[in-house]
Amino acid sequence: MSRDLIEHQVAHVEELLEGCSKKFTFTCSGQQVEGFVVNYRGSFYAYLNRCCHIPMPMDWFENQFLSEDGRFIICATHGATYDPATGECVAGPCPGEYLEQLSLQVVDGTVLVACPHSSPG
Repeated sequence: MSRDLIEHQVAHVEELLEGCSKKFTFTCSGQQVEGFVVNYRGSFYAYLNRCCHIPMPMDWFENQFLSEDGRFIICATHGATYDPATGECVAGPCPGEYLEQLSLQVVDGTVLVACPHSSPG
């Protein structure tokens, strides 16, 4: 991750067992940004909490983004279904579009993300 990006601590590795997710908020360019991180097959991925179909939050319940079997991220509103590793919409109303991925790194057991490249609004 580039040193000129401001990193935000969003979770600790022990909070995110495989198949778990966690929502977080932080400030970028003076605006509140909501995102989420998932542990998918032992790797961590972070995205803005904004569906490609209609830009609204996707979680079913607090911190619940993955399908019951843990294979997909699913938007609670219209069922857009995304690949957790790439953010690609693989089924539902927006096939071929991608969630906005946030730069992520793990340092000393802490999950850090950076502000998105585009406007968070």
